Amino acid sequence: MNLLIGIFTFVLIIVSLVMVLLVLMQKAKNDGGMGAALGGGATEATFGADTGNVLTKATINSAIAFFVLSLLLYLGHIHVRSSSAEAAGSALPTIEAPTSAMPDFDASVSTEEPVPATEPQP
Repeated sequence: MNLLIGIFTFVLIIVSLVMVLLVLMQKAKNDGGMGAALGGGATEATFGADTGNVLTKATINSAIAFFVLSLLLYLGHIHVRSSSAEAAGSALPTIEAPTSAMPDFDASVSTEEPVPATEPQP
């Protein structure tokens, strides 16, 4: 099961990177601003005029894959944790406290206030 979790984690990282790149490649809804000043029209010239639909669909598909993989990894970690707890017997170890935790009281000790010592006379 740990191998499967490792593979799913690797795939989730790849899907995350692809989704970030897809979002960054998309053209803004408004055509003005800094995107146009810094060469925002180059995407349309390179990929064609109708790339917005393709990039939008790819972004939606990668987001769905991201959430499905995240849910599968979460359920996988729950399964691993519950199976390891069943194998160990319980999730928390039992620790017994020592029986002689309290110190013994000495009967010779008085509870009276101490008498101040007198200073020696010179």
